[in-house]
Amino acid sequence: MRRRKITFCLVNEGEVMEQRAFGKTDMKVSVLGFGGAEIGFESADQATVRELLTIALDQGLNVIDTAECYVDSEELIGHAIGQRRKDFHLFTKCGHGPNFSDEWESHQITKSIDRSLKRLKTDYVDLVQLHSCSEKVLAKGEAIEALKRAQKAGKTRYIGYSGDGTDAVYAIKLGVFDTLQTSVSIADQQCVELTIPLAVKAGMGVIAKRPIANAVWKNKTQPSNTYVQPYWERLQELKYDFINGDAEEPAARALRFTLSIPGVHTAIVGTTKPSRWQQNAQIVAMGALGEKEFKAIRARWQEIAKPEWVGQV
Repeated sequence: MRRRKITFCLVNEGEVMEQRAFGKTDMKVSVLGFGGAEIGFESADQATVRELLTIALDQGLNVIDTAECYVDSEELIGHAIGQRRKDFHLFTKCGHGPNFSDEWESHQITKSIDRSLKRLKTDYVDLVQLHSCSEKVLAKGEAIEALKRAQKAGKTRYIGYSGDGTDAVYAIKLGVFDTLQTSVSIADQQCVELTIPLAVKAGMGVIAKRPIANAVWKNKTQPSNTYVQPYWERLQELKYDFINGDAEEPAARALRFTLSIPGVHTAIVGTTKPSRWQQNAQIVAMGALGEKEFKAIRARWQEIAKPEWVGQV
């Protein structure tokens, strides 16, 4: 596996959290990041978010990723830790309004970024990402130019693309983005060969979203949430030997697998429970999977995966 330049920060007394150089940017990112979707969609209260993020920052996390369309996630984050802005790298996304309505026109993106800054209680973010737009939108160029203007104005330090599949391939080959955020997990491995190597070659920072496959193994029957159904269905066929009814073993193996993939710099995991973040941090402290374990998961995917098992947006 490709060796990475790393540094470390304190997690708990006697423990460390690995940090990885983030592509060609000047950032070093904690391998465990916080994904802000869950606190928005699950209506977390402000006190809980403040406790969760305060603990996380105190223990070494330095990546927080959110988006305007994650209900009130940006506002919750801004109110909780806005006063600690220098302690973490702040990422957000644009291009989707309420209910994920498409907003790719230049003026819409500009307004979205300005709203995000206000909600996050900051005058800049470290990264603004186009939120899973199509190749057609990218080719038009308007959305990219809006990001570049925001960068020139000092509203964001870097610009990125969040997406999967052939759209992500196109985004990478444009050569304009500093980062790629993509779905990668034990149930979503198309990007391991399709996009991540391209992103690494281009010097991009790589953010793994959905790194524990939404923990769908907790569902004994098919979940009603259509967003997670594909992962549940895939795992029924993959039948990994470590998914055996235990809730914790799959989570540990899944997160460590994602962070073992060459080129991945940080994996963003969402939660509304402070204790869950601490458990995830302890998993990360275990380090990468052993080569045998990693290869077994990859081999099982390569044996079972169907052509239609593409990266999930």
